[in-house]
Amino acid sequence: MGLRVLAAMSGGVDSAVAAARIAEAGHDVTGVHLALSANPQSHRTGARGCCTVEDSRDARRAADVIGIPFYIWDMAERFQRDVIEDFVAEYAAGRTPNPCLRCNEKIKFAAVLDRALALGFDAVATGHHARLVDGVLSRSPDQGKDQSYVLGVLTREQLGHAIFPLGDSTKAEVREEAARRGLTVADKPDSHDICFIADGDTRGFLTKRLGAAEGPIVDQSGDVVGSHQGAHGFTVGQRKGLHIDRPAADGRPRYVLSIEPVSNTVTVGPRSALEVTSITCGRPLWNGPVGDVPGSSDGAGSGRGTVPADGSGEFTVQLRAHGEVYPCRFEETEGGLRVEIDRPATGVAAGQAAVLYSGATVIGSATIVSAA
Repeated sequence: MGLRVLAAMSGGVDSAVAAARIAEAGHDVTGVHLALSANPQSHRTGARGCCTVEDSRDARRAADVIGIPFYIWDMAERFQRDVIEDFVAEYAAGRTPNPCLRCNEKIKFAAVLDRALALGFDAVATGHHARLVDGVLSRSPDQGKDQSYVLGVLTREQLGHAIFPLGDSTKAEVREEAARRGLTVADKPDSHDICFIADGDTRGFLTKRLGAAEGPIVDQSGDVVGSHQGAHGFTVGQRKGLHIDRPAADGRPRYVLSIEPVSNTVTVGPRSALEVTSITCGRPLWNGPVGDVPGSSDGAGSGRGTVPADGSGEFTVQLRAHGEVYPCRFEETEGGLRVEIDRPATGVAAGQAAVLYSGATVIGSATIVSAA
């Protein structure tokens, strides 16, 4: 007997093919498009933005081709509070958030999943490129499209009610299948950047909400080398758009090393000063296979466990979406996690997620607090 599955349909090719596969497998599927903007644009700007009227129409057309019921759920207020306002607040505090990760955590696998279960659905299916076997999350075979990192914040309970039908497929295979199925989104560009900043101007978006406030750009010696209109417009590791008045003596480019929101100061320096090997994290979440990795001893739906002092092993950590992977050791501290990596990483920003892997399998995640 098939499951009752709610298929989240963004209007893109991945979610359309995911819904089609679930329906073809014999499950009772209902499509739902999440209206995340209170004032959606009519059309996307190329590959920028999402949640437009065009996207909702594309999702509806795909549901019609598949032959499943389709609804639109208004999640704009929840998205504004849990994703957009969180995004602005994190930048105001000098951190660099990942809104896609927060959307998965708070919207797609909290608000939507909670409503789906309350309505009698067994699971929520999405078009994410990641593998899920018996509630265990792993990487997609398409490394260029792998989205296990942005799903690493989900609990075991949430993963237990999730289905990722594209887990064993590459993006090229998904597009070919969409064309065979007669889905008009087969060639639709993927969304990229931040969905609620359609023009890609993150600094302008933040300035409108936080206001302009002139502050100094200083070097490692504390000497003022430029000025800015708001520390919220920068992130650690940033090289472009610094508007430095005094070039470095060695002529090499400077990068943002730190952001101090209280004094509204941005510190810059050479790339070598960005190198870190020790990362302090908060809010550790263990969602890997029960009994196989540190932190998985409780088996509870929360995914929270206890990491032994000896957290060494064949583990790796990813520090940003589509970022480099580093061999690591880790140990749980009081209320947090310390991760030691085997070679220096650069551009490690507070507010981002550190997602831990054993091979291709996600074992847990935590929020980066600081690095040295």
